[in-house]
Amino acid sequence: MHGHAHSWVPYCGVAPSPESWAGSWNFDPLLLAILGGGLILAWRRAPEAKSSQFGAVLVILALFVSPLCALGSALFTVRAIHHAALALLLAPLLVDSLALERRIGPASLKLLTGAQALVFWFWHAPPAYAAALSNDAIFWMMQLSITASAACWWASMRQANAPAAVAATLATMVQMGALGALLTFAGRAFYAPHFQSTQAWGWTPLEDQQVAGLIMWAPASGAYLLIALTMLYRSMQPTLVR
Repeated sequence: MHGHAHSWVPYCGVAPSPESWAGSWNFDPLLLAILGGGLILAWRRAPEAKSSQFGAVLVILALFVSPLCALGSALFTVRAIHHAALALLLAPLLVDSLALERRIGPASLKLLTGAQALVFWFWHAPPAYAAALSNDAIFWMMQLSITASAACWWASMRQANAPAAVAATLATMVQMGALGALLTFAGRAFYAPHFQSTQAWGWTPLEDQQVAGLIMWAPASGAYLLIALTMLYRSMQPTLVR
């Protein structure tokens, strides 16, 4: 069992203990170089969107450089928060940063809603998740595909009319909530990379998975509900003459 535990060395590093995690920063020079180069390129292409570009960089630093990255090696709960942040925070900031709505129209919304759900569910299938936490290339495929599918969805959703945008957002809420409920009510733990890493934090692997499921089921899916209600409210307001 202990030998199996040492086989999991995710991109963010081995699972830290509660005593060591706060010092587990990830100063990957390649990541930092790509981040710096991307920020300079974004400034040149869309200088009017600097606030969104800085916001995107801060989210990336929090998720992949700060100790939160290493904590995701220990707890599936943190990985769930990480994935929700990719879809709900990083993706819309990238849409603003790169003006993606100019390139992706509303006609693609149904397809992109399904694609985003498919990508999200695929990476939470135990074999795909285990592969991502044992291989850096697959790990980055996970991060990039979740973020890209969500960004394309956001870009299309913003261009759609209110009924279509609300319907797509509610559909996304439902699939997020369904995955969360599945993980919450499962009778066993699914994710082998965390079988040996949760005990130091006072949880069994199943408890860790259940908390992660609750996060997807309530706050994450609730965020999509709030977005849908906000769009619906705005669509019902009379046009204001400024």
